[in-house]
Amino acid sequence: MCFRQSEVPRRSQDMRVIAGQFRSRRLQSLPGMELRPTSDRLRETLFDILTAGNPAALEGTVWIDLYAGTGAVGIEALSRGAAMVYFVESAPDAAELIRKNLNTMGVKAGSQVLRQDAVRALQAWEKSGIRANFVFLDPPYVMEAAYSHALTILSNSAFLLPETIVIVEHQKKFDPGEQVASLQRYRLLKQGDAALSFYRRG
Repeated sequence: MCFRQSEVPRRSQDMRVIAGQFRSRRLQSLPGMELRPTSDRLRETLFDILTAGNPAALEGTVWIDLYAGTGAVGIEALSRGAAMVYFVESAPDAAELIRKNLNTMGVKAGSQVLRQDAVRALQAWEKSGIRANFVFLDPPYVMEAAYSHALTILSNSAFLLPETIVIVEHQKKFDPGEQVASLQRYRLLKQGDAALSFYRRG
């Protein structure tokens, strides 16, 4: 879920947590700013794929939510049992919004919000000892170069395990690539105007 400012103000969008501990709880958005959140339907599809009928599949996992926007994807992961989610969002208002949404859910531990550029955060984590099971990447659609840049850095990152899944949300008409450095796409799902590409190290 990326964040971007818009020249035309629009109303905040109504979102909810799909399943798990925070099921049906509402997530706040930002009126007067344009958010392109991962829709409830696409988010539900994403997590149905990742859990594959096993509600406990995400328990104890570590997530990195890049270009986090409202934090809906990472909060969904926490709701379904993730042990830790790192939210990365460079826009001050959006980073504060993520904190508010976490507070609304009563999340006291297992999350960290970094108000930082996604690429800088990835580079800073190289020697951090963080190991992620899932990385969700959703830049503004207009920032097409950001996809390949972030994926290239991720492909060489020490915090990716052999089984780590990197999920990229993008426009259906834009293809981030079958392979980016050592990351190989193994699944492509299209829904409406959006698409999800799933990568692992080849």
